[in-house]
Amino acid sequence: MARATSKNRSAKRSRKPAPKAAKRAVARKKAPARKAATRAAKLRRPAKATQGRAATRARKPAGTKPAPTAVPATDSSVLRWTDALRDGTHVIIRAIGKRDAAIERRFIERLSPESRRMRFLGQLKTPSEDMIRQLTDIDYKRDMAFIALVHRDSETQEIGVSRYSIAADGKSCECAVTVADDWHNKGLATLLMRHLIDVARSRGIRSMVSYDAMENSQMRQLAQFLGFERRTDPEDAHMVIHRLTL
Repeated sequence: MARATSKNRSAKRSRKPAPKAAKRAVARKKAPARKAATRAAKLRRPAKATQGRAATRARKPAGTKPAPTAVPATDSSVLRWTDALRDGTHVIIRAIGKRDAAIERRFIERLSPESRRMRFLGQLKTPSEDMIRQLTDIDYKRDMAFIALVHRDSETQEIGVSRYSIAADGKSCECAVTVADDWHNKGLATLLMRHLIDVARSRGIRSMVSYDAMENSQMRQLAQFLGFERRTDPEDAHMVIHRLTL
C-alpha cells in the first residue's frame, strides 16, 4: 500500500471525496497526455492478499504488526516505531520532516523507472526542489507521511514511504505508498500502511482511497490484503480506485 499530491485533473475530480494531492501533484509536468488528464500529485506501492476488513483482522500480517495509535497525533515527533520485516531486518518508521529532503531525493532517484511510473503515474527522472519540499514539509495537523529507514553502507537510507492527504471534508483522505525495489516482498508496505491507517482512524477520518494504474499488480494485492474495495475509475479505464472504510 506510497507509497506517504495536474490542476486539470484536480478540477475534473473535485466532486470526489478524497483529494488527489498525495499521489499526483508532483508528477503533473512529467506525466504523458493520458496520465496528465488522469491527474498528477503520496502514496503510494507493494503487495499481499485477503479480502474484507474481517479477514484482514483475522490474518496475521507479514512482519511485526505495529501497535495502534491510541489518540490523534499532531506532534509528529511521537510517531516513531521500530518494526521487524519478514527477513528479521529491523527498520525505523517515523514521520517525515523537512530535514529529510536529501534522503527523500535519494530514495526517489534510486527507484527503478517502473516504480517511479507507478508512484507518480508518469515518467520522472529527477525530482525538483519544489517537489521535494511538498513531500517533506508536511502540515501534520491535516496530512501525514511516514518513512522507513535502515542504516546501510555507512549511511541512513530511506527504503519506503507512505502518506495521506486529507480531503476538504476532513473525513476522507487519499493515500500512497512506495517501497524501494530491493525491499519488495518483505512486508514493509504492509507495515507502512498499517501505521498510516491507524493514525487516520484515530483522527476521525472515515475513508481512505488510492488511485492506481490498472496494471499495478503489487498495489492490487496489497489493497486486497488490507481490505480495500476495488473498482475501475469511471473517468479513466486505465486507472482503478481502491477504497477502505475506516
